[in-house]
Amino acid sequence: MSLGQDGPPTRTRMPEGHTTHGGGTRRPQPRRALVTVVGIVVLLIAALAFANRGDHPSAGGGSTGGGTSGGGTGSHGSDAAPTAPTGQKPVDGKGGAGIPAGFAHTDQGAQSAAANYAVALGSADMFNTDRRHRIVSSIYDPAVSAGLQTSLDQAYAGAALKSLGLTADGTAPAGFTFVSRTVPIGTKVTSGSGAGSADAKSVEVWCTDLVGLAGSGSTKPVSTAWFTITEQLVWSNGDWKIRSSSQKDGPAPVAADNQAASADEIAGAVRDYGGFTYAR
Repeated sequence: MSLGQDGPPTRTRMPEGHTTHGGGTRRPQPRRALVTVVGIVVLLIAALAFANRGDHPSAGGGSTGGGTSGGGTGSHGSDAAPTAPTGQKPVDGKGGAGIPAGFAHTDQGAQSAAANYAVALGSADMFNTDRRHRIVSSIYDPAVSAGLQTSLDQAYAGAALKSLGLTADGTAPAGFTFVSRTVPIGTKVTSGSGAGSADAKSVEVWCTDLVGLAGSGSTKPVSTAWFTITEQLVWSNGDWKIRSSSQKDGPAPVAADNQAASADEIAGAVRDYGGFTYAR
């Protein structure tokens, strides 16, 4: 979901954006001859991560500064093992629409909020009018949320829904499962870091997603995309809220040489594997 900023490198994350993600040309698959090389690289990375585990004090508890993702405090993340989680315990509270609330008034809290908001904005609930209204009211700054509702109602309608294979009320046709799930990979504060700008921060969330219709004979099969959401957050009524957001493609890794799952497998996986609450 991308609102409030314009520019050539960004695009609006509305239903049309989902169409671009799901219907675009895929990156060529790696040759099978490369699988062995990839496997060796994975083993090396795992070995390095194991060797470095526990060597860095910041890997377990982390600083609340949160200026980089992946746990490092420097520009190259050299103070933590590559796979180590960092930061404080996730928030306990829930706000409107079941979205986590009560984030810390810190860089780390802003990153946690931005990740959870990206999940909500990329969910299938955004295609249901009542649930979308609750999401927007919960995570956007009250100064902009009311006006935003009308714009979103227009965006999530008509041709946009049809392009995704959905019915006029935003649901999947009989026999199909609509999939729309965003998964944050990492976050970083790009402006407003530190106490001097405590009430306004810009946070980037690197994401991948699943979008499409799962079902036999689907013309909109579930596919993946990679993108980065930039959220302009403000401290409002004791929590972080979105003032505006934008999105750009990538960075996208090289696709693995995996066999695509069947429509039934994808639908079952989305049904059986729940999502997460994200916090650093």
